[in-house]
Amino acid sequence: MATCSSAIAIDAPPSIRPATEADLTALSRIYADEVRGGTSSYEYTPPDDAEFARRFRALKVAGYPFLVAEAGGRAAGFAYASAYRSREGYRWTVEDSVYIDADHRGRGVGRALLAALITECEALGYRRMVAVIGDATNGASLALHERQGFHVAARFPGLGFKHGRWLENVHMMRVLGSDGDAPPDAPPLPAGA
Repeated sequence: MATCSSAIAIDAPPSIRPATEADLTALSRIYADEVRGGTSSYEYTPPDDAEFARRFRALKVAGYPFLVAEAGGRAAGFAYASAYRSREGYRWTVEDSVYIDADHRGRGVGRALLAALITECEALGYRRMVAVIGDATNGASLALHERQGFHVAARFPGLGFKHGRWLENVHMMRVLGSDGDAPPDAPPLPAGA
């Protein structure tokens, strides 16, 4: 009976909320695991906790959403938006980043985080979201983004080198809001801050 309850708790939909300073140690660990073993980040050395906290604070000060998923009583993943590029004409476009704890992959955590991030970015006035998939063989990330309305916009063979091989980088994009082709009437909220 306890096994069944445990399975229900793990497989229950994650709760999504804004990340706080109290989450940073767990989120830093999730990111460090990906840096060391994965290809979603092109960093070779994980940032220490202080650097991870500095990055978190910079995104929060700039007004970008930074979300955490909780499942089974712990952080199961996180997602955030950041500037796609720094030039003024890109200010309506954000880049998404989604990182899932290895024990929670394939359980809907990424889907819940990305859906919530899209909603937050639309509410802030952003009109485009770009996903930069670090490795074209990352079928889970490609499928996650495709299910959320992204399409492949560009492929860059051999753009980065990690774990002894050249990686094909895939850029995916989706329109945000109901009238994404209309000219923006005002800058998104964080851009002017």
